[in-house]
Amino acid sequence: MSTFIVNGATVTVEKNQKLLRYLRDELHLTSVKDGCSEGACGTCHVLIDGKPTKACIPQTDKLEGKTVLTVEGLTDWEKEVYTFAFGEAGAVQCGFCIPGMVISAKGLLDVNPSPTREEAAFAIRNNICRCTGYVKIIDGILLSAKIFREGKLPAPSTDSWQMGQSVPRLDVAEKVQGFGQYPDDVYLPGMCYGSAVRSQYPRARVLSIDTGAAEALPGVVCVLTAKDIPGKVNVGHIQKDQPTLIAVGEITHYLGDAVALVCARDQATLEEAKSLVKVDYEVLPCVHNPAEAAAPGAPLVFEGNKDNVQAHKHVSRGNASDAIARSKYVIHETFHTPWTEHAFLEPECCVALPLDNGGVKLLTTDQSAHTTMHECAAMLGVDYDHCQVQNMLVGGGFGGKEDMSVQHHAALLAYKARVPVKVKLSRAESILVHPKRHSFDMDFTMGCDESGIIQGVKATVVSDTGAFASLGGPVLERACTHAAGPYAYENFEIEGTAYYTNNPPAGAFRGFGVTQTCFCTETLLNQMADKVGISTWEIRYRNAIRPGGVLPNGQIVDESTGLVETLEAMKPYYDAAVKEGSPVGLACAMKNAGVGVGLPDWGRCKLRVEADGKLHIYAGASCIGQGLGTVLVQVVVTNTGLPRADVVYERSNTWIAPDSGDTSGSRQTLVTGEAARRACEKLMEALKGKKLADLAEQEFYGEYLAKTDPLGADVPNPKSHVAYGYATQLCALDRETGRVKLLVGAHDVGKAVNPRSCEGQIEGGMVMSLGYALTEQYPIDDNCRPTARYGTLGLFRSNQIPQIKAIVIDKPGLDVAGGAIGIGEITSIPTAPAVADAYYRLDGQRRTSLPLDNTPYNRKK
Repeated sequence: MSTFIVNGATVTVEKNQKLLRYLRDELHLTSVKDGCSEGACGTCHVLIDGKPTKACIPQTDKLEGKTVLTVEGLTDWEKEVYTFAFGEAGAVQCGFCIPGMVISAKGLLDVNPSPTREEAAFAIRNNICRCTGYVKIIDGILLSAKIFREGKLPAPSTDSWQMGQSVPRLDVAEKVQGFGQYPDDVYLPGMCYGSAVRSQYPRARVLSIDTGAAEALPGVVCVLTAKDIPGKVNVGHIQKDQPTLIAVGEITHYLGDAVALVCARDQATLEEAKSLVKVDYEVLPCVHNPAEAAAPGAPLVFEGNKDNVQAHKHVSRGNASDAIARSKYVIHETFHTPWTEHAFLEPECCVALPLDNGGVKLLTTDQSAHTTMHECAAMLGVDYDHCQVQNMLVGGGFGGKEDMSVQHHAALLAYKARVPVKVKLSRAESILVHPKRHSFDMDFTMGCDESGIIQGVKATVVSDTGAFASLGGPVLERACTHAAGPYAYENFEIEGTAYYTNNPPAGAFRGFGVTQTCFCTETLLNQMADKVGISTWEIRYRNAIRPGGVLPNGQIVDESTGLVETLEAMKPYYDAAVKEGSPVGLACAMKNAGVGVGLPDWGRCKLRVEADGKLHIYAGASCIGQGLGTVLVQVVVTNTGLPRADVVYERSNTWIAPDSGDTSGSRQTLVTGEAARRACEKLMEALKGKKLADLAEQEFYGEYLAKTDPLGADVPNPKSHVAYGYATQLCALDRETGRVKLLVGAHDVGKAVNPRSCEGQIEGGMVMSLGYALTEQYPIDDNCRPTARYGTLGLFRSNQIPQIKAIVIDKPGLDVAGGAIGIGEITSIPTAPAVADAYYRLDGQRRTSLPLDNTPYNRKK
């Protein structure tokens, strides 16, 4: 037993437990986030006697007489200051890390009211952010310090919510002050806890499952196996190949496969019950990598398949072989890029509630409420009225929350047991279960003429898609179609194959396959510049696609094409780095906005005048930190002239908001933004001569189909995508230390709806891929088990980042969504090849595998 103070109140804790669990589970102080429970991520920071401390580490018995402060305990003035400063600086994206950042900031400012930028960065070194790249969080801390010193809030930089204005995100207050709810923040009377018993082997036949001892344990509500699934057993984003539960007699695919589900009244009982479920296996040989998967006589990951090929793509235009043979210069290289973990700060969680109609309602953190509804309704064998989904706040996704992880399990438990159930992955489970970035092995050949003009590129790529298809096929397709780069030539051929293995599944990750193949193309182009005898900037400028030009996929690009503008914006930084003798690397990229390649790609939005006399925005698109809600409000304000106070953004749900597809493919700003604009046109027609309140209970629906041609369409110039974003990035090194000292990203975004948010996306994407290039690891052992913990993934910290400059190129030309293209994915694509070339300029060593070896970030001491 111990007695201490929490937010000014004296508490006595009878049962010794982690402080994190006491604060959240008993006091419901949910600003204290549970990001890892391993002492690594920093989302659970509190002040203990004024010192920032991770709440997942101390036991309550050790806190006798101490004073604990959470964000809820800040003064009203402090809350006002941090909310204003973090909002004004653009420091808030997904928001899951932000309360912990605020606590660390307070710990600094209480003892140092005038910190330097370096001191502010050091103060949050134990707080990981995966979204922002830390730049604007540090800006927010420094602005907070200034306001505290001056004792008053400054005027905001803008109060206009028109498109093009850098207004603070609309959800800043709830994320800074910690009262916004992610699913794990939900606590309900009678709420139970669920979890999966997972396979002990990556590939084994389940011979028997004995749940008797677990079911007999007091406090256990139910134990479910595959026989209890009322509908379709398999789920899957496109290919339905992922069993909700592995049945007796079936073969497991990886260590994350669930063989049973347990529901209990409390978490301690849940863990004990899981240990009592006894499963007998026949252990079978497993497939570790694509080479084993492709070998004659290889074990089949899926029984009944003819081989382990998950997807195969062949893209060809012109005659690459002949063009390369005729080229003055030819370069051939092989490349390897590794598995990567998304490492979003919020582990997957779902709360499932029984509905009075016999169905369930799911409170989720995912990238599409409607996808979750479709998957879970089919698994339960019910219609959509009996499977409703509400998006809560989403603590980061980056593609890693597109698939089912906990939603279907929570739905099944609540449906069968008729109790509210929370199912949450531990950080170790999250690292194992959700799909990762694919590992790729690639072989590329490029030919250029004497002026450095690309004549042709030919390539083969092989990916490890792991235990399930997930989005392995589309990722492979995008890797192939974008491997040509954003350049004006038409002799291109690539063949790609994705293989099933017994590794964790791979799927969507920011960049969607382009991150991998761009590393190859841009590295070859840098080498080619040296052969030709021109700069890496000049070779790109000569080859850059321009409006009206033809891409290697045959598409004629429109007036919004801004690659040249990104190069021109980068030129002063490149010249300055060269002049001062800094090792400097460049890379370019393009990335589609929207699904493309002929697939249905609908944006949908409903505007409804509610009884409060305000216009409510309903769109079935998840805001996962990219700021979609703010974008849609700016679109509506711009296209209606309504004051901001009369416009309300509603989070995605499935019973009012129309389906607008997944938050993926950098698509929502464009497709849902255009749908919202079209809905505004209908509203304005109805509003003529009337007041908004006169339209109470009326709805105005807009939809937009981003129509494209399928891959291989029999037309001269297929339109593969409605739009592309373009980028040029630069990396400069400190010649003395060998460390990165400057990153610059120039990005063409069409119309920048919110320029400061665009900057934050650029900064965050570049820091994410700086880790991809230099430090991040997702090792997998011989048992197909990932061995990393959150703290050993190699994520960059705030005191490790270089100077970062984000340049937003606002170029008109696109005739939908006010010209907005989107920026979510491309920010991470060209970073790695730019970093790799900078290191070549430093030491003359060509590096064709990631993370780069023999740098100060990973050199063995």
